[in-house]
Amino acid sequence: MKEISTQGDQPAVFGTHTEKSRLVAELAGLLMEYEATMTTAESCTGGLIAGALTDMPGSSAWFEQSVVTYSNHAKQQLLGVPELIFEQDGAVSEACVLAMAQGAQQRSGAFVAVAASGIAGPDGAVPGKPVGTVWLGWAVGEQLSAELLHLQGDRLAVREQAVLHALRGTIARIRNRE
Repeated sequence: MKEISTQGDQPAVFGTHTEKSRLVAELAGLLMEYEATMTTAESCTGGLIAGALTDMPGSSAWFEQSVVTYSNHAKQQLLGVPELIFEQDGAVSEACVLAMAQGAQQRSGAFVAVAASGIAGPDGAVPGKPVGTVWLGWAVGEQLSAELLHLQGDRLAVREQAVLHALRGTIARIRNRE
């Protein structure tokens, strides 16, 4: 697990629409090079990762599907996340995003899956998990990994930063397989 924090009173500037488009183009190129597909399982990002991916024309060549599982019930029903994970670790946890990514990968048949679960705010903070806590999880082939993010800013800023981290993390994990 890798942990990332943004610093200071102002939200960290992670990029622009141009950067997001560049990351999606790079990711698409990698997926097409390996003749691989990907899927997303999203909670706090509410489909923003899939939206970024499908903004690119031709994404149907490498993008399989997305599942937005905002409730714990949906995570269980659609992705197979065991109830025990919610009882022991909670929905905003490494165990949950790894189970989400693995469930999305298995159900879609995609080679790559990325999952996001977090607290975008302004409410929802619990002890030990403040607003801006976001877990990202990946299943790339047989490899599972996760990152804990501590993001700053309002709800939109937290969600947008999570999308950029998800894109960067997916690219890095595919490249690490080379």
